[in-house]
Amino acid sequence: MTSFPRRASSSFRNLLVSEAGGGLILMASAAVALALANSSLSPIYFGTLATKVAGLSVLHWINDGLMAVFFLLVGLEIKRELLDGQLKHWPQRILPGVAAVGGMVVPGLIYVALNAGAPENLRGWAIPAATDIAFSLGVLALLSSRVPVSLKVFLTALAILDDFGAVLIIAIFFTSGLSPLMLGLAVAAAAALAGLNFFRVTRLVPYLVIGAALWFFTLKSGVHATVAGVVLAAFIPITKSPGKPDDAHSPLHVLENALHGWVAYFILPIFAVANAGVALAGANMATFVQPITLGVALGLFAGKQIGVFGGAWLAIKAGIAHRPAGAGWPQMYGVALLCGIGFTMSLFIGALALDNEHAQQAIKIGVLGGSIASAV
Repeated sequence: MTSFPRRASSSFRNLLVSEAGGGLILMASAAVALALANSSLSPIYFGTLATKVAGLSVLHWINDGLMAVFFLLVGLEIKRELLDGQLKHWPQRILPGVAAVGGMVVPGLIYVALNAGAPENLRGWAIPAATDIAFSLGVLALLSSRVPVSLKVFLTALAILDDFGAVLIIAIFFTSGLSPLMLGLAVAAAAALAGLNFFRVTRLVPYLVIGAALWFFTLKSGVHATVAGVVLAAFIPITKSPGKPDDAHSPLHVLENALHGWVAYFILPIFAVANAGVALAGANMATFVQPITLGVALGLFAGKQIGVFGGAWLAIKAGIAHRPAGAGWPQMYGVALLCGIGFTMSLFIGALALDNEHAQQAIKIGVLGGSIASAV
């Protein structure tokens, strides 16, 4: 069985525990959203999300504001694991890396194949390409000790790399109407963060103040605001003691520990309540078999298991990676199924890709259907 190295409290083990607990709350939040959207409170629910506050709707503040904090945490986790964690060395990255690539390419191809006749839908190709780390670990937690720790590590590493791929997709494909002035100011803010690194500043306050400015400039630049969270994370210092894992008092660890609870138990549940609500009144069979819905649902359910399991199988059979200790092929396949739970990132990318009301309903039904099928 894989053992966890001794290190600061925001280790992979704590990540597993906090993400699993947050995943269970995320499930409940999604259920609340569906209940609200299909009850007598539906007008209040949708009306509240559309309410303007300081020039932006409540939904916009959640998806561009609160979710920037989520992406900051994602960036911190990626940085820590790549520099001093389970993904520090290339041999550790190969299996989850190949599986993650397969799990993004195959779902995208399935979506494109099912929507080839509707070019206006093709912008949504990346919707089924993401795995929800909190949701998937929450389901895995229900199986308790029957799952080898090495397999939980594999799933977490895969989901982290998957998140990294999703961030790249958002930055590259969902950027529009660029403002040269605001983009230049965002670059200047990033340069200021690099300057803090150069002068070895370890206090968090200067980073967070400049990070807030970076978020504002990014929001106004045409690049999606959540990218600012990942950029800020890249500059948060991680300090290490000679011969020891990363320091418990490292700025990165301090910030990561401070954010975990807020993200898992506040930000993501709010995101779920705001984005998972879909009104099913008047829905019929045609609602569930339209190309967008089928592309998303089958991309998650079929594409993820084919891509993740197929990628892992090829990497192991080719001898470039090893199967997680104590895990059999059926268990590997089970994890590949869990990767089809694409809730948070899929809904988020869907909101960016296709913004008309009809498409959003189709996306939400597809995400919920594919994710539930994968979980079951």
